[in-house]
Amino acid sequence: MSKNVAFLVAHEGVEQIELTEPWKALEDAGHEPVLVSPRSGEVQMFEHLDKADTKQVDKTVAEVSVDDFDALVLPGGVANPDALRTDESAVSFVKDFVASGKAVAAICHAPWALVEADVLKGRTLTSYPSLQTDIRNAGGTWVDERVHVDENLITSRNPDDLPAFCSALLEALEHGSASAAPE
Repeated sequence: MSKNVAFLVAHEGVEQIELTEPWKALEDAGHEPVLVSPRSGEVQMFEHLDKADTKQVDKTVAEVSVDDFDALVLPGGVANPDALRTDESAVSFVKDFVASGKAVAAICHAPWALVEADVLKGRTLTSYPSLQTDIRNAGGTWVDERVHVDENLITSRNPDDLPAFCSALLEALEHGSASAAPE
């Protein structure tokens, strides 16, 4: 059964592969990814610090609700989650999504949006290593793992972890819960 999955990104700074690889994995599995952003138009993706492709926004945060989707993907890139955490509607969307119990998958620097949404107390997750202190200060426990699943929260460290990240996301959509792939 096809599921609708929101990809929440800012207008600039999303790491291209962290958007395109999970997007392709979802499409290949018969699911419907939807690009959501605080504003309409195109988002500028990056390959590290270099501009890469652009992608058209499907819906703005104001046009959607958590009820429209079965899961949320938060791609990384340093600038992307940093911009999202300054947008109240994006932060509220993330907070509501985590509270819904539906799968929320965040990779690399994307957990900054989870920090800002104040949803990490008592949760265990992984991320790009430089976010360890932010996660701990937000009440979470940081672990250095390829993918970590804590109830509805799926997290990975960096693009090298994308196979495990995508697998855990697909598992959550298929069975209603995710499990970490073996190391």
